[in-house]
Order: sequence, then structure tokens, then C-alpha cells
Amino acid sequence: MGYAFSKLEMDSALLDGSSSNHDVASSSHLNRQLNSLEHDIAQLTKLQSRPHENLSRVLPGKREFPISTVKMLAGREANLSGRGRFSSRDCRHVLSKYLPVNGPWVVDQMSTRAYVSQFSVDGSLFVAAFQGSQIRIYDVERGMKVQKNILARSLRWTITETSLSPDKKHLVYASMSPIVHIVNVGSAAKESLANITEIHEGLDFSSPEEGGYSFGIFSLKFSTDGREVVAGSSNEDIYVYDLETKKVSLRISAHTSDVNTVCFADESGHLIYSGSDDNLCKVWDRRCFRAKGKPAGILMGHLEGITFIDTRRDGRYFISNGKDQSIKLWDIRKMSSDANCYRGYRNYEWDYRWMDHPLQARELRHPYDQSIATYKGHSVLRTLIRCYFSPEYSTGQKYIYTGSHDSCIYIYDLISGAQVAKLQHHKSTVRDCSWHPTYPMLVSSSWDGDVVKWEFPGNGESPPPASKKILRRRQFY
Repeated sequence: MGYAFSKLEMDSALLDGSSSNHDVASSSHLNRQLNSLEHDIAQLTKLQSRPHENLSRVLPGKREFPISTVKMLAGREANLSGRGRFSSRDCRHVLSKYLPVNGPWVVDQMSTRAYVSQFSVDGSLFVAAFQGSQIRIYDVERGMKVQKNILARSLRWTITETSLSPDKKHLVYASMSPIVHIVNVGSAAKESLANITEIHEGLDFSSPEEGGYSFGIFSLKFSTDGREVVAGSSNEDIYVYDLETKKVSLRISAHTSDVNTVCFADESGHLIYSGSDDNLCKVWDRRCFRAKGKPAGILMGHLEGITFIDTRRDGRYFISNGKDQSIKLWDIRKMSSDANCYRGYRNYEWDYRWMDHPLQARELRHPYDQSIATYKGHSVLRTLIRCYFSPEYSTGQKYIYTGSHDSCIYIYDLISGAQVAKLQHHKSTVRDCSWHPTYPMLVSSSWDGDVVKWEFPGNGESPPPASKKILRRRQFY
């Protein structure tokens, strides 16, 4: 799949990230906060996404960032750097200017809410999961054609999470049940009906000492080697399941409320990040856990529960989405051993599942906030909305993007905090979205049942309105 690039032109209303005086004030406060921030991640991000110093030093004219693509190409053709090609940093500098903001093109439409949408690690496959027991795997290289259609087994309420193994041979899916199911997605069968056309093996995360108590799984992730699955549950625990021995190898009494999100910090699998409705992010080191039985550290700053965590995969930085309507950036070197669960701010009753965020809560700050940056503008209501770092290969992870209850997708600049794009199409909450690891492509899914694709095509033209004859809305139980 190839793309011809042209100059990125953003709507000024999107660049300032505002449509109201309140939003302008919030954006200005955020920019002042981040511009005054002196932190390692700012320098790391700039190093990853700026041209190699040899090339930028020899380019003619005043050195201003970003350097135009034309100048970059001219410098490469003249071999000004002495290497005869772009470095990975040069590539990121060019690619990071071309955001996937055009469109959208409809990938699929269903009659039930979409809860999960994720690209595989290499970007060749795309997975979408729906409340109506349906999981679909699309072949990205064949125009998002459906490669496998999976009908989930023993579903309770909805599919809460899916995770595709690194080798793309297996997929695990969870619901409000302690039984997680695993499917062979590498088989030739296009239709995978649980225990009818294919076996969906059950992985039991419960234990006899729980006395038959049932709980749900909110979060599920494969380890980098594909041998383990880590899960966060509604019974306040974290589980690590060993796929070779087919049993839970580690259970951690992690939080004092639902564990909404959990992930491995890096490729080693030693560190685990978790986030909960107790408002805390915790770091767990498996190498010393059995000796201490306690987290390696705790990070405070959110005023409400945490809906999602995404790791930068360097074992140091991660971001979290919170019901306090903010994303926070964390450095685990700032974590503490004890948590001060500050509750003094709460002088109101509020439930994000059916209430709007109280006006009096919007300007509150945690007095012991350990985060290094906070991003606001999106809405985190009704469901566990997700946020992510942009891809390392194409952007140097210089952006953060998130779904939102207001039916939009927001893209923020990691360092400046500016809202650089706001994608509008959906008619209901956008719970999940995924940026392709190499292409300028982003796919979003919503509670309106739509799965749509945003790209940066060369002609800069918007797609024609979707034809009713083309759109396929299917009924499923």
C-alpha cells in the first residue's frame, strides 16, 4: 500500500483545539504547563522525531522546525549528510507531519456497539469487537476485507477486551466472566462459531478459594513472547495466565476497586502497570513481588477512576485516561511507596456511567499529583475510553490520541499539549481507536456500530458520502 504525500493543512479551529472560551482557557493553561516543563521525555521525543543533526546542519537557509519535506528530499538527493539516505529520525520527521485526518471511509457497520478496535503489532490485521457477540478480523493489505468472523462463546453483557498474539495465530477475548476464551485465528475457516465450527478453549482465571464468586475481566494483554496473558478484573485483582501450563501463575490483590486496565511495561515482561477505580496507577515488579508482595510504586494524580493505560514500551513512561476527563503522562521514577488517597475535594455525588462531569470538578487539582503532564479537551463518560501514544516508527511517539464520549477522536501534541486534530464523524461514544504502526491511517470504532478509517491520501480530497447500497448493516443476536 503506497501513499503520495502533500502538504498537511489543518483547520485553524483544530490547531487551537477549541470551540469555546472554556476550551481556549484550558488549552492556554495546558500549554503554559507543558512549555515550562523540563523533562527527559521532551528531549527524547524531539530526538526521535527531528532530522538527524548531520542533515539538519548542512541544509541551506535558517534552521527552523519542522524542516520542509522538499528541503529534506533535496538534502538527501545531494547526499549532504554523507549517508545517501534518510535515517529513521529523518523518516519520522517527514512522516509525523502527515496525520491521518482525512475521511472517513466506512470499513464496516453493525447493529450493536463497537467496544474494541486494534491493529496487530505489524499492522497487517485489524480486530474489531462488538457487543452483539461478534469479533471480526480484517486483512489490512486487502482493503480491510473480512478475513475471519468470530461468534463469541458464553458472552456476559459484552466483549470487554480482545488481544491478538504477537505471531497473529491466536486471539483471546473476555467479557464479564472469569473465563477468557482463546481462538485459533490462523486456521483456514472464515467463520468461527464457538464450539460449532471451531473450538474456543476456555481459560479459567478463577480459583477454588474464591468459592464460586464470579467476576468480570476488563483488560487483557499478551506478553511480547506470546506465552502469558495479563488481566485486570472487577474483583480488584491482577492475574497472569501461563498459556503453556494452562493455569494462573500469579494473582495479585492489586487495588481497592475494579482494575480497569493493565499492561506489560516493556518487552521483558518484568514490569506491569495497572489502573483502577481507586484513582491510582501502580507499578508491579515481578522479579521482587514474591518477596515483598507489594507494588514497586504508586502514582497519584487522577481525581477519579482510571479507564486505560498505554505504555511507551520503554519501562519508564506511560499515559492514563481518567474519569476526571484528563489524560496524564507519568514517569515511574517519580512513583512513591505509599498512596495518599486524597478525598477532600469530593463534595458532590457523581457516576460517570449516566451523569455529566460536574462543573465544579473541572478545575480541581490533586494536591499530590505526581504526573508530569495533563491533557484535557476530550470527554471520558459512560465507558472505559482508551488513549494511546502515536506509533514510534512514523511519528516518534510525539502525539497522544484518544476516543471521546462526544463522538470525536482527539490528537494531542505530547510536548506542547496542543490539540492538533479533532476527527468528527460518529454519532455516539468513540470507545477505541487505533493508529496503524507504519501507514498514515487511523481506524475508530463507536457505539453507533460504525468502524471507519481515517487516512492522509495524496490528493487531500475528502471521500464521497457513503452509499446506502454499499453499507452493510447486519443483525446479530
